[in-house]
Amino acid sequence: MALTTASLTVESSQAGRVDIVVQQLTSVSRGQVRGLVDHECVTINGKPCKAIASQVVQGDVVAVRYDPSQRYREKKKHWDDRTFTVLFEDDDLIVVDKSAGVLTVPTDWHEKNTLVDRVSLYLSHSKKKREACLVHRLDREVSGVLVFGKTEAVAEALIQQFRERKPQRLYTAIVAGLVSKDEGSFDDHLATGKNLDRYVTRQSRNTEMAITHYRVLRRMADTTLVEARLETGKRNQIRVQFASAGHPVLGDPRYKKDEAKHPRWIRQRIALHARTLGFVHPGTGEPVAFEAPSPSAIEKFLAGSGETR
Repeated sequence: MALTTASLTVESSQAGRVDIVVQQLTSVSRGQVRGLVDHECVTINGKPCKAIASQVVQGDVVAVRYDPSQRYREKKKHWDDRTFTVLFEDDDLIVVDKSAGVLTVPTDWHEKNTLVDRVSLYLSHSKKKREACLVHRLDREVSGVLVFGKTEAVAEALIQQFRERKPQRLYTAIVAGLVSKDEGSFDDHLATGKNLDRYVTRQSRNTEMAITHYRVLRRMADTTLVEARLETGKRNQIRVQFASAGHPVLGDPRYKKDEAKHPRWIRQRIALHARTLGFVHPGTGEPVAFEAPSPSAIEKFLAGSGETR
């Protein structure tokens, strides 16, 4: 491999961004310049250049040592965001693991830094500069898998699957008390109160049908780890139905909040996690499934729990 070295001392007319100087030295594209910087081929006064936007002034020495026959590709940047991590991404959609404490979308209060904002910001840094198109939501204090379309058409195709109850949605939750049945189903009608809380009631024109299937994964001294599979996806569905059955989700501040308290659940979040999401990929027509690892708050609680019954 024959390496070429080119260098120059910056004149007053050349002062500014280093990437412009590198282009003058090498006559390569802007994309290649980013690749040269990422592969540490560029130095300023003998020290590696860390960013293409680095500023140079009169008298600085810019040097480039590279193989002209090689294509230096820009390295994919690690995106550090406390609101989500990327589980999967392609040209059509993005699947993320949402952190607890993050709103999926703004409310009437117009909150900033919601999940849709943060994912859209992430996508704006891609070459195609897409926006995150909403498909479904998770409650603020619930973590787990969410999918966004990168176009309205893809989002609408996914929304239609949700309308037809096709996606597989599995949650894990730690609930108060010992759930007696190893498995079962909730088939209820939910209504909304004036304070926007949901509650189980008789069927009427103002209610929504909510169906949840569950199975017990582990019984502990005074709590139960359950898996819940959503057949419908109504707001607060799992939280309301387990609370109505006398087993509120630990940490829930809205539904039987006194019973939802536990001396070892000290986190400012709900012990509910959207673990698995499966659907048919709108672009390929193939079934896909994604899983978000159990959050540390739940894992630590389980690790410190007493006997299993």
